Amino acid sequence: MALCEILLKTSIVVVALVFSSYLSSSQATADEPKSEKEKEPTKFAEQLIGTWVLTESQRPGTPSGIGTRLKFYTGTHWLIVQPDPKSGVIVFQHGGKYTIDGDILSSTTDFAGASTRSQISKTGSLKIQIDGDTHKQVDPEGVYNETWKRVKAEEIQASKK
Repeated sequence: MALCEILLKTSIVVVALVFSSYLSSSQATADEPKSEKEKEPTKFAEQLIGTWVLTESQRPGTPSGIGTRLKFYTGTHWLIVQPDPKSGVIVFQHGGKYTIDGDILSSTTDFAGASTRSQISKTGSLKIQIDGDTHKQVDPEGVYNETWKRVKAEEIQASKK
């Protein structure tokens, strides 16, 4: 299965799951006034929204996730998935909710596939930086120091031709 097909199918599932969750949570708080501190992380979170592909990692995994591992962000949720580049079979997938305070992204893993189910209910934080279409994350423990590149719709369309 081609990477663009995996991207498309996974994106559809992620959007459906997160959109339904987003609707229920945003409608419940739509009338509540927000402080300036609550508004600011939303602006930074908007820069994360989209699909990202792993370009650099100190621990790319086996098989390597460079060029195949994908991370998806909505304004409230994240999902990471890595297909085997040869077979297209999912090596791992997990995701959950996140918040941003300044340049610190804090996340909780709410769901996972069989190979990463031990991650469910775990929390973590990363220092993040976004420069255009490059997203860097630094793990305080040095485990998940990674660089990601935004996947653009026109790149997916071009790869189909």
